[in-house]
Amino acid sequence: MAKNSFRGSKYKPEANHDGHFGCTLKELRSLMELRGTDGLQRIQECYGDVQGLCSKLKSSPIEGLSGHPDDIARRKEEFGKNFIPPKKPKTFLQLVWEALQDVTLIILEVAAIISLGLSFYKPPDAEREHCGRAAGGVEDEGEAEAGWIEGAAILLSVVCVVLVTAFNDWSKEKQFRGLQSRIEQEQRFTVLRGGQVIQIPVSEIVVGDIAQVKYGDLLPADGVLIQGNDLKIDESSLTGESDHVKKTLDKDPILLSGTHVMEGSGKMLVTAVGVNSQTGIIFMLLGGGDDDDDDDEEKKEERERKKREKEEKRREKEEKKKEKERKKKEQKDKKKKKDGGTVEMEPLNSDDGTEEEQKKAKIPKKEKSVLQGKLTKLAVQIGKAGLFMSAITVLILVVLFLVDTFWIQGLPWIKDCTPIYIQFFVKFFIIGVTVLVVAVPEGLPLAVTISLAYSVKKMMKDNNLVRHLDACETMGNATAICSDKTGTLTMNRMTVVQVFIAGRHFKKVPEPDLIPGNIMNLLVTGIGVNCAYTSKIMSAEKEGGLPRQVGNKTECALLGFVTDLRKDYQAIRCEYPEEKLYKVYTFNSVRKSMSTVLKNSDGSYRMFSKGASEILLKKCCKILTSNGDAKHFRPTDRDDMVTQVIEPMASEGLRTICLAYRDFLVSDGEPDWNNEGDILTGLTCICVVGIEDPVRPEVPDAIKKCQRAGITVRMVTGDNINTARAIATKCGILHIGDDFLCLEGKEFNRRIRNELGEIEQERLDKVWPKLRVLARSSPTDKHTLVKGIIDSTVLEQRQVVAVTGDGTNDGPALKKADVGFAMGIAGTDVAKEASDIILTDDNFSSIVKAVMWGRNVYDSISKFLQFQLTVNVVAVIVAFTGACITQDSPLKAVQMLWVNLIMDTFASLALATEPPTESLLLRKPYGRNKPLISRTMMKNILGHAVYQLTIIFTLLFAGEQIFDIDSGRNAPLHAPPSEHYTVVFNTFVLMQLFNEINARKIHGERNVFEGIFNNIIFCSILFGTFIIQFVIVQFGGKPFSCVGLSVEQWLWCVFLGFGSLLWGQVISTVPTRRLKFLITMGHGTKKEEIPEDELEEMEDLDEIDHAEMELRRGQVLWCRGLNRIQTQIRVVNAFRDSMSPYDGLETPESRSSIHNFMSHPEFRIEDSEPAIPLIDDTDPEEDAPTKRNAAPSPLPLVLSSPNQNNNAIDGRGFHHHIDLAKTILPPTPGSPLHSLETSL
Repeated sequence: MAKNSFRGSKYKPEANHDGHFGCTLKELRSLMELRGTDGLQRIQECYGDVQGLCSKLKSSPIEGLSGHPDDIARRKEEFGKNFIPPKKPKTFLQLVWEALQDVTLIILEVAAIISLGLSFYKPPDAEREHCGRAAGGVEDEGEAEAGWIEGAAILLSVVCVVLVTAFNDWSKEKQFRGLQSRIEQEQRFTVLRGGQVIQIPVSEIVVGDIAQVKYGDLLPADGVLIQGNDLKIDESSLTGESDHVKKTLDKDPILLSGTHVMEGSGKMLVTAVGVNSQTGIIFMLLGGGDDDDDDDEEKKEERERKKREKEEKRREKEEKKKEKERKKKEQKDKKKKKDGGTVEMEPLNSDDGTEEEQKKAKIPKKEKSVLQGKLTKLAVQIGKAGLFMSAITVLILVVLFLVDTFWIQGLPWIKDCTPIYIQFFVKFFIIGVTVLVVAVPEGLPLAVTISLAYSVKKMMKDNNLVRHLDACETMGNATAICSDKTGTLTMNRMTVVQVFIAGRHFKKVPEPDLIPGNIMNLLVTGIGVNCAYTSKIMSAEKEGGLPRQVGNKTECALLGFVTDLRKDYQAIRCEYPEEKLYKVYTFNSVRKSMSTVLKNSDGSYRMFSKGASEILLKKCCKILTSNGDAKHFRPTDRDDMVTQVIEPMASEGLRTICLAYRDFLVSDGEPDWNNEGDILTGLTCICVVGIEDPVRPEVPDAIKKCQRAGITVRMVTGDNINTARAIATKCGILHIGDDFLCLEGKEFNRRIRNELGEIEQERLDKVWPKLRVLARSSPTDKHTLVKGIIDSTVLEQRQVVAVTGDGTNDGPALKKADVGFAMGIAGTDVAKEASDIILTDDNFSSIVKAVMWGRNVYDSISKFLQFQLTVNVVAVIVAFTGACITQDSPLKAVQMLWVNLIMDTFASLALATEPPTESLLLRKPYGRNKPLISRTMMKNILGHAVYQLTIIFTLLFAGEQIFDIDSGRNAPLHAPPSEHYTVVFNTFVLMQLFNEINARKIHGERNVFEGIFNNIIFCSILFGTFIIQFVIVQFGGKPFSCVGLSVEQWLWCVFLGFGSLLWGQVISTVPTRRLKFLITMGHGTKKEEIPEDELEEMEDLDEIDHAEMELRRGQVLWCRGLNRIQTQIRVVNAFRDSMSPYDGLETPESRSSIHNFMSHPEFRIEDSEPAIPLIDDTDPEEDAPTKRNAAPSPLPLVLSSPNQNNNAIDGRGFHHHIDLAKTILPPTPGSPLHSLETSL
């Protein structure tokens, strides 16, 4: 793919394609390298203007491309496809190799190989009697020959385990890839083809396309602006510059892929796609796809040029930045004096640190998967216990053997016997290792992965597209949901149902002849030109269906209103095409209105405005009356209008929009269009419309379920408070007579800010617990609310907050929330980018399904744990005591590995795929600190362990009398397998199988069979395991140390196994509250428990992944180098003196976690409007630790790479670099060593 896109013309300008187009790929690429006026100059020099560039690319600004398949194919051939090849997935062999790296497996392999080698050695005198009792007594030569079988069987089972693990990883990877491509396929973009506006998949965009860009888009390719209205772009993902860049035809027409449209709209000519776009080039430098070798030179030049460019840019920026910094500092100092002066280092822009660094300091950080953390911690604890037990087992076996042979029998050490003794030691060692294998729950990560992957797959059917795996599990813990109103709780199908026009309030859309002609003309023209041209009403898809609304739904309602008045808005748009609009003030969250200016033929101007009624009416000084004349509109008239028209509409849940206009006369001269305050006054009100957006029929029920499940639903909306209250009551968020708060944004801010205008957590804590509706809220308010709830300590458990959002400005709130839901239909690309889950049907009831799945994941893991730990406890104790008393483990190595396979792989498959039930929504959320293993589960685990141990030991020490068979105890080396031990093994496995049914319920329910047949996987695995067990016992022979059993013995084994179901009923009658002494296990890692040096390391990441930390801590125990410890101790001590780096800090993310499979630039907003402090400019303490630890990055290019998770360089690489940076670089401001100096 990458190849032909470069081949076309970049390397071989003489290629025969060159005749087709007037410019080559290379020219276009070098054009897109330029920014601002340089780009404009190049266009003027080479092509005359943008029109010239269009004609050279054989495209038309009005018609677009013809859309002919041959033409499109030729363009793809010449300029490449809009597709960046992903990194190659790991092959199956690589995954097998990775699975082989498991320490326990390596130990087993070594032991098995030694055992194999030694089994072929025979002592020369063949009389083993000299070597002691245990060695002798093998009459049958054939049996002695079979000594190699055990080693071979162990190797075989290791191979099985490895293949299963590798296959799981492989299918997981495949699922992620599928999900990725599904996310990518869903992305479509609007282009002009053959004069028609159509939506095509992003990958189909070609050079020469005319694309329509609008507020909230993520640009899919590089291009040049042809026409724009008030277009502002956030280019921080490429340049690191957080200010929005204004794009105009005469100053800066260059648009880059991967950047976000923050305001306005326009059209662009696509000039570079895929690997040739700016994002693509960076990707290829990062090794995103595999390139030809012959372009290395090219790449070097490219890099050099980029470096030079960056240097120049940075110098320019440096100046600006220093200026800003100075101002900021002055403000901060003032604030500090008021605060009582907490002194803090402000990172100056040092020469070797890019702005990226400071940016990183400001990004809100998310704490990663709670479950993953609890699990890994638990696994590490169990592993340690297992290691201890296995070491003791080996020690006891060796000591007993030595004492017995050399002390009791008093034999000398004979040289010829050495290999036999070694064989014994190897056998003991193998037993020890198998105890370890059984004890270590390597099935845990598998269970989590299977459970999550299964849930994610099924959630797809429930309209939840999960972008980050752990979001699905976090959702199960959610305690609060902050939801938008429009489109989530309501149907987002808006219609005008009431209108106040020409002095009358119509309760339904009036007949056209009731409206004076001049008002009608103003109304139709105003709606036609002052709605985005991307919004339109299309004919219904089905016969007799409702007409389709395309684009912004509020605008569609207005366009539908024109159609209801039997007028044609399309005629107006043909009269005034988009190019003829003189100026457009697009809608944004600050203006809350949109205005379009038309230039009349006599040189005067007319401006049409529409917006929130109470905001726009304040700017009106006239109103049109019943005869079509304008009369004065005084403040008292406005108050009457609010009480008589707007409030009655709002109380019925209608959204009120005011339409107005203003004329600018020639005699007044050219207005100053940049001075919005002067432009948007003195309006004449045309009418006020009431737009209905009906509540979705399934929402009230869904909200009831949430409230029953202990989740508080809050509505955050930009609508007016009466509308919001009416809808909230219809949905069931508010009930009549409740003392809950409904606040407007202004009032909310007044209550939570102190005299200095800073947000105070204590004030917020007084507001949020009662708050149910926040109306007329800005995106900042939403972010403040979410942050306030998450940081609050009023309730004993930390709140887990889910947020829904659709607009670009919802980005920060979505990012900040524990789980961000973006709207799949109405959501902008930016919102989807910042989210964790995309609701493909924009429906609130899908969120409830997500909660159900999330809780189900948690319960599935707990079920698995309950089963797994019972087996662990029993197997370890049996192996241990058996070994001590009979000098041989009753369960042989191969048998243990089979048990391990049952309990790990199969059980995790069976128990992790239980489908969720409605009953999951009847309990309160677990909360972040709830242990994984509750008291009830502990009771079940220990109870069943007692039963199983009793049975096993009875069989072990009295089995030969009960069944009247030969005893299998104290058998010599290489003795044939005995019936006695086969019965023990068989009973053990059957007890596990029946106990697996018990494990299906973890809250002490009596009916363990409930819904068992809904889970086909569970039944088939249970049945399959039983069959394999039968085969192993009857035909396993020597490798499995088994002998065929009679029917009677089988029935006894099954009966004893079935006993565990009956025993389960006994256990569930014991009330858990009596068993206070039972401990719970599997709490999360608390912040206080983390050693400071690790915190120190974590500072460099962007998100804490508790699992990763635990694992890393495990590795660190084994192999951390001394130097690193010393360096860290030095830094840590310094830190202890200054302050804990963890103060109020939200924790970082590990890039190498498998859970972050995002396909695009990480979304960041520092300030969507410079005036509004978005991410806590007002909270200096919070910023301090993060800034203080921003070490200057040694890899600026890589760090600012747009795609942070699919890049080839593994995240871990960075952290070591940065670690190095700390120790090697001079203490620059902003590095920990520098803060060390300042604090000392």
